[in-house]
Amino acid sequence: MVNFTVISECNQTRARAGIISTAHGDIETPVFMPVGTLGSVKSISPEELIEIGSQIILSNTYHLYLRPGCEVISEFSGLHKFINWNKPILTDSGGFQVFSLAKLNKITENGVEFQSHIDGSKHILTPEKATQIQITLNSDIIMCLDECIKYPEEKSRAKEAMSLTTKWAKRCKITWEEKKENALFAIIQGGMFKELREQSLSELIEIGFNGYAIGGLSVGEPKDLMIDIADFTLPKIPNSFPKYVMGVGMPEDLIEMVSMGADMFDCVIPTRNARNGQLFTKFGKINITNSCFKLDKEPVETGCLCYTCKNYSKAYLRHLYLNKELLSYRLNTIHNVYYFVNLLKNIRKAILDNEFMDFKKNFYNNLQFKKGD
Repeated sequence: MVNFTVISECNQTRARAGIISTAHGDIETPVFMPVGTLGSVKSISPEELIEIGSQIILSNTYHLYLRPGCEVISEFSGLHKFINWNKPILTDSGGFQVFSLAKLNKITENGVEFQSHIDGSKHILTPEKATQIQITLNSDIIMCLDECIKYPEEKSRAKEAMSLTTKWAKRCKITWEEKKENALFAIIQGGMFKELREQSLSELIEIGFNGYAIGGLSVGEPKDLMIDIADFTLPKIPNSFPKYVMGVGMPEDLIEMVSMGADMFDCVIPTRNARNGQLFTKFGKINITNSCFKLDKEPVETGCLCYTCKNYSKAYLRHLYLNKELLSYRLNTIHNVYYFVNLLKNIRKAILDNEFMDFKKNFYNNLQFKKGD
């Protein structure tokens, strides 16, 4: 079982610092979860993640179910031993991947019929099956199966998906209750319609879960609309539960949503951008391919304590990337994941020290300084 405790709150915003206790260790919040879709954060090892300071990773039910399959992972008594990661793991339900990757055949109240993006084989993912797969994975935090919709979408369609998500969440809980070994989080849906978001949350609270996530954001909607929906929904989640914003996002999104009371985040941005040569610093992103870095002897960010910055210059990183050397992906990813993980750690420290507003002001001042440079 998972317990959540709030230990400090900002008196000028809804930002808070807390602790989520799990069977595989405590998670200090707010927290960023690197995405390890197949049980691997692309291009870096679990040992490097620990050195970076990662407390928890996110893996994917859909992908792990298709390959290597539950029969393989069950031989290792779960994902932790299979991937040599002894810290907490959150697994998403696979719902988003079914809609974004697979060839979708049919959605019914029973579940989702789809064809694998790997070999075209046919499968049915029900709420019960999605939950059971995650139990087999021995996830510390299990996510309910939900129906994802595109943006923009009509209100009637959003309501349909929201209702189905609630029905599926109820069935996920029934399956989960057979063991109750780890935590079960529900996902709030409702598109970009505030009244549907409120209804979704109300229905899920009535069922009762260990935590609540906001799904269906960062799916193509304008940034101001994403922020507005998050700002509307987050304070309505009871403060005694962890509040998780799924699939978000850029550093400025994280700091804004922490201000609104969010505790947990995941996103592929640090790893994907690293593989595309984009590196994050307190002054904003840099593109390592730029010619200005050809002779640059400085690290990506002066003062950064990541392995990459302690050992390598921007000139060398540029050389690796332009020559498509595999080491480029590893070194870039180490830096970006370190940046995101430690951004949230520093935010947490600022909350504990009652200095969050100063931290937020300095964060934006640094971004503006770079723009005006």
